[in-house]
Amino acid sequence: MRRDECFRKLAEHRGEAIVVAAYTSAFEWVAIDPSPLNYVSVGAMGQASSHALGLAIGLPDRKIVVLDGDGSLLMNLGSLVTIAEAGPENLVHFVVENGTYEANGGHPIPGRGRVDFAGFARDAGYPEVHRFDGLNRFAAMLPDLLAAKGPVFGCLKVEPGPPPEYDYEMLHSPRMREAFRQAVRPFLGGGDG
Repeated sequence: MRRDECFRKLAEHRGEAIVVAAYTSAFEWVAIDPSPLNYVSVGAMGQASSHALGLAIGLPDRKIVVLDGDGSLLMNLGSLVTIAEAGPENLVHFVVENGTYEANGGHPIPGRGRVDFAGFARDAGYPEVHRFDGLNRFAAMLPDLLAAKGPVFGCLKVEPGPPPEYDYEMLHSPRMREAFRQAVRPFLGGGDG
């Protein structure tokens, strides 16, 4: 599968979900679905799942989708156990597995071809875990995954993509941070956010 094809399918079903995207996925996701409800996790490799957990706990009535990278998740495998223990029903965790640190030049991740991210999530205690290596099956199951009681984990087996344009200035801009702040403010209930 290709990551951009998976993301286009997700964009069709996203609704008002907050999407937390890491590194290369963040650049591609923002280009495909430039919503103010995008939270980008760039500059803190490995922390997308932890950021998503915080949002899921803080906004329990809002669906939170995390687009993690395989290299990023390897740097924070403990978050799988923490997420499973916290049990946020509104969290859907996708790891985009292409076997590389794509944001850092395409170097292979440790354990490439041996690591079983779906197995890690299952053993950590995620109640629903899936592997996808075909776009049709992913697209068919996506509405149910997004509606399921979480935490839900899906491993998207994708081929490495072409290098995106890394516009860090845009992703870290005050405009994007303020747009996210304004977009989530109504969900915070009663306060100024």
